[in-house]
Amino acid sequence: MSTVATMEWTQDLLLGDERTDVTHQEFVELVNATAACEPEQQLAKFQELLAHTVEHFAQEERWMLATGISADFCHFSQHNNVLDIMREVDRRATAGELDLIPRMLEALVEWFPMHANSMDASLVSYLKEKGYDTRTETLPAGASPEGVALPSCGSHEADHACG
Repeated sequence: MSTVATMEWTQDLLLGDERTDVTHQEFVELVNATAACEPEQQLAKFQELLAHTVEHFAQEERWMLATGISADFCHFSQHNNVLDIMREVDRRATAGELDLIPRMLEALVEWFPMHANSMDASLVSYLKEKGYDTRTETLPAGASPEGVALPSCGSHEADHACG
């Protein structure tokens, strides 16, 4: 039986956007399913988690770009950092270092709730303010992506949000 930490899906992780919430719940379920696997099956499940995470982050990044958030905003770089590490774990685990997978899962269990409740919660709020529909990935007719300014990552508030 696995001793890897897992996440519980709770109301605290709900952000009020159905598409975001479903994607986040799938992420939590995949982290937990990967943790529950026997070591010889963990790599395949981790690769499924990695593929989901690539699409999960790409989805949020499409939404940010569509609503005028610059690609140099810290939310993008946090996604890139997580994916870089996950890809390196995949590469090394494929080469036999399977002990890296449980360590990566523990890091994701620690990181994700904070990320969801800070950066993703702010994103959902911003998208709602802009009138952005995550189901259709569209702004209201006549709406411009310019508008509400998000803090730059250099500000004190953004540094905290970029955690």
